[in-house]
Amino acid sequence: MTDDQLKYVKKMRKAKSTCQTLRSRCQIFLDLDVNHGKQFTCEQCAHSNGISIKTVYTAIQNYATNGLEKALTLNRGEGSNHSRRKVDGRAEANIIKLACGPAPEGHSRWTLRLLADKSRIVLDEPVSKSTIGNVLKKTNFGRTKANTGASPTKKMPNS
Repeated sequence: MTDDQLKYVKKMRKAKSTCQTLRSRCQIFLDLDVNHGKQFTCEQCAHSNGISIKTVYTAIQNYATNGLEKALTLNRGEGSNHSRRKVDGRAEANIIKLACGPAPEGHSRWTLRLLADKSRIVLDEPVSKSTIGNVLKKTNFGRTKANTGASPTKKMPNS
């Protein structure tokens, strides 16, 4: 690596906004750099950073084929979980509002399947029951509790 690339990698590794994946890649490039400091083998680099040897080889291959700039960016595809969220804040609020309401007639409580069916009517696009489960899991919402509010109940001291 050149001196400018070394400065860029060190700056990126120390930035608070850099995710752990990119920090690991930066550390790989610093450990394997021939021109600056001590040089590790691929096995030593993987062991010292707590990552697999395959991760080290993949980072090296990505650097060799695409260069440093591309090697230090996250390449998430269109089908990736992180590329596009299925449920935004508005849809989450509607799902929680629906789950906090009374259960449908003939049922004692909401199930994920019932919420998925009802949410098709309320939301613009259909949402799977696993997505609804993840939304409710994030809010610490228990469908089987007596209190169906999404907010945790306050414990009152015994009087």
